[in-house]
Amino acid sequence: MARIAGINLQADRHLGVALTYIYGIGRATALDICKAVGVTPATQLRKLTEQQVGQVRAEVDKREVEGDKRRIVGMNIKRLMDLGCYCGQRHRRRLPVHGQRTRTNARTRKGPKARRSNRKREA
Repeated sequence: MARIAGINLQADRHLGVALTYIYGIGRATALDICKAVGVTPATQLRKLTEQQVGQVRAEVDKREVEGDKRRIVGMNIKRLMDLGCYCGQRHRRRLPVHGQRTRTNARTRKGPKARRSNRKREA
């Protein structure tokens, strides 16, 4: 098990996939890191030498990942909310931001259905 950017990566994963477990690294960035280090993305983490793991660690350290990335994204959202723009208003109301349908879907973002309590119950 390799520890990169404060995250324990599983040894049986391919390097191209394992790097995506780090917040701020997607598939394209993972492949760029593999190319920069000179390792094929299909190589399992357990087959890497300590030197190669060190090179991967150094390449990941050049990028904004984990805590720094989360802080930057949070500050961007807070800035939008402070501006009061449409996107910021959607964040403030905890509704979908990117134009998704909300009449029937968006349960994850909106939460469970609100039950109507003003119905008259039959006795």
